[in-house]
This record gives sequence, C-alpha cells and structure tokens, in this order.
Amino acid sequence: MTMDRAVFFKAVRASLFDDVLKQGQVNGLTAILDRWARMPAPADRRWLAYMLATAHHETGRTMQPVRETFAKSDERAIAILEAAFRKRRLPAVSTPYWRRDGEGKSWLGRGLVQLTHRENYAKMAAATGIDLVAHPERAMELPVSVDILFAGMQGGAFTGKRLGDYFSLSRESWAGARRIINGRDKAELVASYGKQYLAALRLASGAPPAVGRSAA
Repeated sequence: MTMDRAVFFKAVRASLFDDVLKQGQVNGLTAILDRWARMPAPADRRWLAYMLATAHHETGRTMQPVRETFAKSDERAIAILEAAFRKRRLPAVSTPYWRRDGEGKSWLGRGLVQLTHRENYAKMAAATGIDLVAHPERAMELPVSVDILFAGMQGGAFTGKRLGDYFSLSRESWAGARRIINGRDKAELVASYGKQYLAALRLASGAPPAVGRSAA
C-alpha cells in the first residue's frame, strides 16, 4: 500500500489530535506505519487503522508505550495499583499481578497495549522472539511494543480474537473488534478512532471515499 505520509499526518492531526501533533506522537505513528510497510502485500488497511486506533486509545493518544495507570515508574504504578486493590476498586482482579515476584519482576501493564501477567509476557515472548520474561521492562521500548501490538492483534495472542475475525472480505465489525483487546470496553469509541484513521489512510493512498455501511 503506497501512502503519502504528509497527507496522512495532516489528516490525523486535524481529525484525531486537535490540530497539534507532538514529536512523540509522530514517532509512535511512524513506528507503526514502518512496521506495517514490512507486511507482505496485499494487506487490509482496516487492520492498520484498527491497530492505530487501539494504540491511540490505550496510550491516551500519546502513541508511546505507557505503564498501567500512566505512572512514570514501575514503583509508582505498583503503589497506585496496590492502593486501588486494597480499597477494593479492582473487583475483576483476584491476583495482584503487579506485585514483584521472587526475582523482583513486576508483571504490570506496559506498552502500546497493556500487557499484564507473567504468562502473557511469556506468550508474547514466544510470538515476537523477544525475551520479555527475562526483561519485561522491554515492553516499554517503542519497537518492541509495536511488535507486541502486531503479534497480539494479528495472531490473537491477547484474547484469542484476531483482526481477521472482524475485518475480511465478508465482514467488517469495528465495534466487535474491541474483543481482540478488552471485551466491549469503549468499543464504540475505539471504533470511531479506527474509522477516522481509515479515512486518513485512504486519503493518503489516493483511494476513493468509502461507500456503503459498515457493520457495528
């Protein structure tokens, strides 16, 4: 897929970033676009649009890897999570995965998509070839986090659901695709981001405007 990136950045700056793109946001977007450019052709640009939308939402639109709670350090994130857990504000959590294990490692959420629990770090280590078990902090590196984003969303390593389940020749389900990451949480919001990213990608590639209706 050929793309005029200047056109793409101009479009998303207006539609998704309130007319201001910071360097970190540009760097994050560029890293995802560069990774996509290495995909074998033909590739479905809706996949790229939804991955961009997911990173946009999960990182608070910084487009940079973040820690769970958006803390600046592991210690601060652990403290915030621990306090919330003790106050019973995390009803879905039965095991406090952020607590350091016997090796001093914390399996708190990190990345463009929040990777949590040791078993999920191990799963993504196998999928990417990056030793995230020995070095879970590497999920905070942008290139590593991009690889995790692609492997998890294309291969279904996050929840068992994958991009091909929602975007194919016979199906288009922008809201349903949220199940790849987190059930139906903020599904419509992320879907709206995805459609705006797709519009920018189409514009940048010189494609005609989309027609017809998309399934929710």
